[in-house]
Amino acid sequence: MRTAKRTDVVLAVDIGGTKVAAGLVAADGSLSAHRVVPTSGGTAECAWQPVAQMVREVHACVGERRLVGVGVGSAGPLDLAAGTVSPVNIPAWRGFPLRDRLAALVPGVPVHLAGDGACAAAGEHWHGAGRGADDLLVIVVSTGVGGGLVQRGRLVTGPSGNAGHIGHTVVDVDGDPCPCGGRGCVEAIASGPQMVAWAVRQGWSPGVGGASSDGTPPGGTLWGGASLAVVSAAVLAAAARTGDAVARQAFDRAGRALAAGAVSAAALCDLSRVVVGGGVARAADLLFPPLRTALAGYAHLDFLRGLTVRRAALGTAAGLVGAAALVFAPDRYPVTPATDRR
Repeated sequence: MRTAKRTDVVLAVDIGGTKVAAGLVAADGSLSAHRVVPTSGGTAECAWQPVAQMVREVHACVGERRLVGVGVGSAGPLDLAAGTVSPVNIPAWRGFPLRDRLAALVPGVPVHLAGDGACAAAGEHWHGAGRGADDLLVIVVSTGVGGGLVQRGRLVTGPSGNAGHIGHTVVDVDGDPCPCGGRGCVEAIASGPQMVAWAVRQGWSPGVGGASSDGTPPGGTLWGGASLAVVSAAVLAAAARTGDAVARQAFDRAGRALAAGAVSAAALCDLSRVVVGGGVARAADLLFPPLRTALAGYAHLDFLRGLTVRRAALGTAAGLVGAAALVFAPDRYPVTPATDRR
């Protein structure tokens, strides 16, 4: 790990399917100059311009501190060698040169790119619920389902940068279509939008559980400023807490799917801990009980029985903190260089 000064900061960026966040992160994991904007649709440039404006605003807040790099986590898939991203939930970005565009905005410092799930894993391992676990899976449940792997105390990204993408492991061979184009993925069952879509197909209405007919929470407010996709999952959670059977089943299905994915990953990688975060995981009272029950049912081999599940400690800041870890601690959280791809 490089020796960081107290005044060193990283400009961290976290790009998701419904929101983009940025901020300055210090070596102790503290976050300042935090900004969040909705992910824009339209053309590639329409999606880029709000990101660029936010990065400029955060960059202007560096002041007397020393900027040592830019760390960015993006929804995937991505190509680390080319520095491009093709997020499933941002259709206009196919092969978008994110690393080069950020380098042009903030010249003179290195830009480290990784998947958003990998950054969440780095963040939780560095300063969150994954500390002390050298073999770790972090799952982010939100608009999609992402993930990242730490093995032997080091972030594992794989040759293309997409290792740990637990959301697109198949847990139901005859399952529903997934936004990735496949079928039966964890994301097709456990992401916020897919949970809501399944519940609606079973006859559930967003008007149940104290929400209005348009899916807005009571009083028209947003839970914690969350994005529309997460608000929809929060409406579903509100209905589940009032006893709505379909809403509860949606969370049960999601918990079982996450458990199946986690046990599969643990069987392949010999993991000791799973950390679950993201907007949907805010409903921990609904998601974690079926997840833990299913985990106990699936994990019967001796080396799997010690697998523990924890709630993420860093909340929505995990991706930003992890993006900074790529710069502050590149030995523990390496990004595969282009020369490694053959």
